[in-house]
Amino acid sequence: MALKYKLIVYVPIENADVVREAIGKAGGGQIGNYTFCSFSSRGVGRFKPGDGAHPHIGKVGTLEAVEEERIEVTLHADVVGNVIAAIKRTHPYEEVAYDLYPLEIWER
Repeated sequence: MALKYKLIVYVPIENADVVREAIGKAGGGQIGNYTFCSFSSRGVGRFKPGDGAHPHIGKVGTLEAVEEERIEVTLHADVVGNVIAAIKRTHPYEEVAYDLYPLEIWER
C-alpha cells in the first residue's frame, strides 16, 4: 500500500488558480485515473508582519485580514517534495502556510 498525504495550503483568492495548477503539474491531486483533483473553500486569513518581513500584502506592524482560498489535495509520498516546491515557487507570500497530514487508506 502506497503512503498518501493530505496537503492544505492557504492562498489569496487572486492567486489560487496559479497555485492549484502548479500543484497538479507537480503530481498533486491524483485520485485513481483522475488528476488535478482538489477541494477549495474560502475564508479570511489574518496576520501581522513583524520587523524584517517583506509582506506581499499589508505593512509591517499592522494587522491584516485577507480573503484567502484553502486548497486541499491528496498526494502520493513520492511527489510531496515536488508539490511543496511548486507551491513555494508560485505562492505570493514570503512565508507559505500549509499543513501536511499522513492518510490512512482503508480498502475493502
